[in-house]
Amino acid sequence: MALHFEQDEYAGRLDKLTASMKAEKLDAMLLFSQESMYWLTGYDTFGFCFFQCLVVKADGTMTLLTRSADLRQARHTSNIERIVVWTDRTNADPALDLKNLLSDLDLLGERIGVEYDTHGLTGANCRKLDNQLQSFAELVDASYLVSRLRLIKSPAEIAYVRRAAELADAALDAALPLIKPGADEADILAAMQAAVFAGGGDYPANEFIIGSGEDALLCRYKAGRRKLDASDQLTLEWAGVYAHYHAAMMRTVIIGEPTPRHVELYEACREALDSIAAILKPGTSFGDIFDAHAEVMDNRGLTRHRLNACGYSVGARFTPSWMEHQMFHAGNPLQIAPNMTLFVHMIIMDSEAGAAMTLGQTFLTTEAEPESLSAKPLGLIIAPQ
Repeated sequence: MALHFEQDEYAGRLDKLTASMKAEKLDAMLLFSQESMYWLTGYDTFGFCFFQCLVVKADGTMTLLTRSADLRQARHTSNIERIVVWTDRTNADPALDLKNLLSDLDLLGERIGVEYDTHGLTGANCRKLDNQLQSFAELVDASYLVSRLRLIKSPAEIAYVRRAAELADAALDAALPLIKPGADEADILAAMQAAVFAGGGDYPANEFIIGSGEDALLCRYKAGRRKLDASDQLTLEWAGVYAHYHAAMMRTVIIGEPTPRHVELYEACREALDSIAAILKPGTSFGDIFDAHAEVMDNRGLTRHRLNACGYSVGARFTPSWMEHQMFHAGNPLQIAPNMTLFVHMIIMDSEAGAAMTLGQTFLTTEAEPESLSAKPLGLIIAPQ
């Protein structure tokens, strides 16, 4: 087996899960999130784009239902001992195969938690699941049970996030010498991703964001490349990735002389990030973090230019997003605890002035002050002409 952690680590995770299931009075869990399967067993695949489910009983026994294409993948990358294959065929209903499996596992009429809120369970498959199981067992939405357990990182996980942060720094180091008038975004993007791969890293769970000119105001990846003008702006959001663990960063680089608006927006980003770093510790809620961000932005008259979230938890994630469920937005009561890995981003997009500014990095929380996992400075980056 090609496992990224020791068996004791996986055993401890299973113990945490079964204890949480007991607290929720669940007889079994149906895991559809690839992150949950990876965290619990090491199972590493992008086969979750099809129907698959890891059944975990309250006694800790596990059975994976998947397709034949992932049979060897599961055997090679996980500690799952029992694997059942459903057969691809016209009008196949793998939820029926799951129902038969649950019957074999003596789960008829039991209370079963389901991970509904995941990209690993499409709307079509969810309808099949409910159609087959609603009269078979009591189904409970337990989408965040494993997600909450994954929020606190173990020492072994933190070691991987630290390596991911080193790769994120290496990606920035690779990009900066290339950023100048006439440079092609394609070369910059290629250098950043190559630095992660060369360091033994992985593909990110979503594409790196790169955009210059008007595209610098976008918060998502889009196809198409352009060359930088003599006076330009380039927004980059990327992550170092190691064993699927992410450490994200974000910067807007100015090409040429920064405008007064760019300087003003950078100062707002830096003030907001510094104010968050001062309170990113136990005793603070995720909602408090957002409020600190909003207060700085709103006091500077930037309410309509800021976002309604300013970061989220990161960890081991799979396509299509490196974001974990827990976000910094208004009213989120979740409390900061030690050993969380949290990406904090300041994003200001002034469409009226055509000016973008971003600043973001990943922190490790501790018993006191947070630790920045990046070694890079937070100053405004101005590319040499």
